[in-house]
Amino acid sequence: MGVRIAATGSYVPDHVVTNEDLNALGCDSEWIVQRTGIRERRRAAPGQASSDLAYEAAIDCLNQAEVAAEDVDLILVATITPDFFTPSTACLLQRRLGCIAPAMDINAACAGFMYGLVTAANFVKTGMAKKVLIVGSEVMSNTINPSDIKTYPLFGDGAGAALLVADDPGTEASDDTNSTQQVPGLLAYTLGAEGCGGQMLCIPGGGSRTPLTSDGIANGRQYLEMDGRGVFKWAVRVVNDSCRDCLAYAGVDFSEIDRVILHQANIRIIDSAISNFAIPSDRVVVNLDRYGNTSAASIPLALDDANRQGLLRRGDNVLLCGFGAGLSWGTALLRW
Repeated sequence: MGVRIAATGSYVPDHVVTNEDLNALGCDSEWIVQRTGIRERRRAAPGQASSDLAYEAAIDCLNQAEVAAEDVDLILVATITPDFFTPSTACLLQRRLGCIAPAMDINAACAGFMYGLVTAANFVKTGMAKKVLIVGSEVMSNTINPSDIKTYPLFGDGAGAALLVADDPGTEASDDTNSTQQVPGLLAYTLGAEGCGGQMLCIPGGGSRTPLTSDGIANGRQYLEMDGRGVFKWAVRVVNDSCRDCLAYAGVDFSEIDRVILHQANIRIIDSAISNFAIPSDRVVVNLDRYGNTSAASIPLALDDANRQGLLRRGDNVLLCGFGAGLSWGTALLRW
């Protein structure tokens, strides 16, 4: 409690790739929509890396917050598509922003932003940091094999950011619907991992276990491999269980949830959650039709979309859930 998101920001590359554009690769545009809900995604320009997208999203966020970069005292970047193995993408971002702050990457794939949000909240709550910049940034297009027609259409590139700060207890509610002043913050959260399922969603080549060779590259070992059916079943279960755990711990009913922001992986997973929780569909933020699966950037992109549309009001109960490779998940009930 006592922490709040002061501002959000986002950035997506200009290049739009529609389902029809993928027909030449053998992808069926109608199959993509029916199975995933995705209609288009963004692609980074040649030479445009995760730190470039992260910088644009970070600047957008800081401008919205009217906070100077030098006032940020911790930078967390969630990504599985870093510019380099080292230095970290967070350090590259810190250099471009020109601030003096510790900076580190978080590799938790599609749950990465949630891991970053919880980490940032604990730094702020304990007084170890005053302003924490959390960015989810991915160039997923470089990790997907174009010949894998079931996986290639799913992913897109983009970045989203949030600035977490200590809440001013004197701040008044900004609208009439929240007549009772409520302290914002994380009411409950859960982070978890099931490493036994790691091989269901992985990039098998390029690390210290299996360094890339010319044969490995020829065999596509540098690309993401996914057991789609297995990941889908796991995701439906973990979304249901972790969301129920969070709400039970906080003593909040699903009827009291004002906004739901789930990782934008597949519309069928989102629809399943809505059905299980009996939450009206108009309370659920969906933008995967425009951006596809952007991994760690997914939740902050959706969060910024909702914020810019005026869908988030002070005192609102916002349910967030990220899930993906690892297998890992992060779920939180946030009071806005």
